[in-house]
Amino acid sequence: MLEVKNVTKYYGNFKAVDNLSFSVKEGEIFGLLGVNGAGKTTTFRMIIGLLDVTEGTILLDGKPIDYSVTDKIGFLTEERSLLIKMTVREQAIYYGTLKGMKEKKIIERLEELLAKFGISEYIDKKIKELSKGNQQKIQFIMAIINEPRLLILDEPFSGLDPFNVELFKNEIVELSKKGSIIIFSSHRMEHVELFCKKLVIILKGKTVLEGYLKDIKEKYQKKNIMIKADIKKDELLKIDGVEEVTEKADELEVKISSSKIVDNVFKAVSKKKNVTKFVVEEPSLNEIFVSKVGEAYEK
Repeated sequence: MLEVKNVTKYYGNFKAVDNLSFSVKEGEIFGLLGVNGAGKTTTFRMIIGLLDVTEGTILLDGKPIDYSVTDKIGFLTEERSLLIKMTVREQAIYYGTLKGMKEKKIIERLEELLAKFGISEYIDKKIKELSKGNQQKIQFIMAIINEPRLLILDEPFSGLDPFNVELFKNEIVELSKKGSIIIFSSHRMEHVELFCKKLVIILKGKTVLEGYLKDIKEKYQKKNIMIKADIKKDELLKIDGVEEVTEKADELEVKISSSKIVDNVFKAVSKKKNVTKFVVEEPSLNEIFVSKVGEAYEK
């Protein structure tokens, strides 16, 4: 288990992280979310030992993280960190050796991962000769080549098309099934919803929302209703608690302030002809994120 306990980090007089706490169990994929400058990167660097905490403790399996456990950690940074004049093979041997791996095992693992991502032919290509998308694949491969106990992924899907996002997702899920502890960060909330069951949202280094995604969605009062019926947008907007109505193709998306409003909307719709759809949906994580971050800014 990874435990972040009451961690605070100062840069001079500036508080970058403010009494942050969370835990991630073996096999969990955890989302650490926030706007730019929220303190995510500082938190990642403290977890892997690149920065010292000012206050609090960070433990992996009950012990402080130091050089004795760095071989068990993988970190994909938001910025490209590849040595572009090296070939893919050379890069893998370099990273793998730093993680205490033998060259034979490194090449076996590299060939396995290159095949999974459909880029086996690039093994002896220099990094600088690859497209941005393929460089991102190589950077991901370097982060997981040692099958890490703890894996930190900062914007892992940057520059990837939907097909390759799915490939990354499958590999991340496979690592979690093998017991890896995974922390995931992205500005794309739909990516977070792909596999993060538990998350924390931070703003100015402080937690503004945390918990299991399912529970967060259930507790969030605002809902969306998808409707197909002979009813006009203006009629729905007259109902108390209806905040917004958006026309989407052949249906209407109705945003309501509370689940208590559902019955009122249903009564209005049920009086109309050709009612073929009335579905109450949980809000997206993106809606919740924008709402909670906005509330925190207003305080």
